[in-house]
Amino acid sequence: MKRNFNDDISTPEKFVITLELVPGREFSGRTTDSIKEISNQAFVDGRISAVSITDNPGGNPALSPDVLGRDILDKGMDVIVHFTCRDANRMGLESRALQLAHMGLKNILALTGDYSGQGFGGRGTPVFDFDSVILTSMLNDLNRRLIKVGHDSVFVTGCAISPFKYTEAESWIQYKKLERKIEEGASFAITQLGYDIDKYEELLFFMRDKELEVPTLASLYHLGRGAARVMNGGKVPGVHVSSDLFNTIEKQWDIPEEGRAAAIERTARLGVVLKGIGYKGIHLGGIHGSFAVVERILDRMEAIEHNWQEYRADFQEDKKDRFYLYHKDMDPKQKIPAKDPITLNLSESCHYLFLRAAHDLFFDKAASLAPMYKKLSSSLDKTKRSWMLKRFVEDPFKKIVLSCEGCGDCGIQHVGFLCPESGCPKHTRNGACGGSKDGYCEVNTDKLCVWVRAYKRMKKYGETDKLTAEYVPPRLWELKDTSSWVNFHLDRDHQRESK
Repeated sequence: MKRNFNDDISTPEKFVITLELVPGREFSGRTTDSIKEISNQAFVDGRISAVSITDNPGGNPALSPDVLGRDILDKGMDVIVHFTCRDANRMGLESRALQLAHMGLKNILALTGDYSGQGFGGRGTPVFDFDSVILTSMLNDLNRRLIKVGHDSVFVTGCAISPFKYTEAESWIQYKKLERKIEEGASFAITQLGYDIDKYEELLFFMRDKELEVPTLASLYHLGRGAARVMNGGKVPGVHVSSDLFNTIEKQWDIPEEGRAAAIERTARLGVVLKGIGYKGIHLGGIHGSFAVVERILDRMEAIEHNWQEYRADFQEDKKDRFYLYHKDMDPKQKIPAKDPITLNLSESCHYLFLRAAHDLFFDKAASLAPMYKKLSSSLDKTKRSWMLKRFVEDPFKKIVLSCEGCGDCGIQHVGFLCPESGCPKHTRNGACGGSKDGYCEVNTDKLCVWVRAYKRMKKYGETDKLTAEYVPPRLWELKDTSSWVNFHLDRDHQRESK
């Protein structure tokens, strides 16, 4: 009988298990054959609801999950295709979505994606025309269009969430972005990987508090010494493997057989604890070469799940300098958000206050002078003189204050009056990606994430409720190198979509 992932996650009593597989940089050969064989064995085993296939992981080229997924789907196993925004613009993304619909691959994990890695001749151009929130919205809109012309709903769209953030700003922004993803149509969620059970549980508490009723799978990983070293070194964005855990694994692998056995036991214990605290299922990674490891993990989980409470302490990391959204010493049913002070230097504070005041004065359509600004903008536009405003006033001001890149469709008001184009390598307009660490950017590791900066300045003035509070449409590229001031007052920019 063919697997159906959507049916499984929609069945209340079903604990769902999915398996993540990673294609290689080849169209055939050992890695590809291994993925197909693992998928076949997973189908025969009967406990796996779907396999998920990554999309150029790490930003490096690999066999497309689409064609590989179609081969696996033909054998009866359901497939979740990872779909990232890194490598194609909006036309390419929609074209790929239509291709997936035609191929019958309906389960999509919508991701912003890792930054671009190495391809032929060097690093590839990172596109990031969309972020994961906009991609989710696009897939949901495509569903509506297909239904309108007589098709059944095609896509079951999921999202990722990284709860393993240990600063207040990062945690808050990740969870607010999750709300936006669900609002735009995400119907299931998969966490990033970590080994901190309090953070796993924090996500569940947040979702219950906000009544976000989507099935959520927790990622876990069959963690060997090599993978642990890479993850502990921060080379896999959003993943958390502590130094204590890495040192433990290093010692266990002094005797390889003991290391392998410990990896099985650790994965099984975390799996039953995640089931015990309320996750809908688990998303298992780190499987290479053979399905036998998965069988051992699942068999061990079945043997120990009745004692899951005994293993919870194995995954508690009591670090005093870490931020948790809820007080851990309270009854789980009555946990309240923790409140930590955030400091803001004078420069950041002045920058925010100045631009906020300027925005309220010149870019509020409800302001008394708004009709005059609109009339002036219309006059400059009709007489083809708006370029003068841009070149001699707007550009000098915005390049100095915001490192403006002249997109003509300004989004600073969504990011605490910081530029999402120059300030974020992925150009995200709907909240931070999951790759930051300790507040610092995944790509420019010496710089604070622009969203962390936005949170800090807005918290000082009690305005964090405005940050990632609503869906922000994609940038309009047709406005490149035109006056964003004129475009705003003539209702040409992306803000016209949100009115």
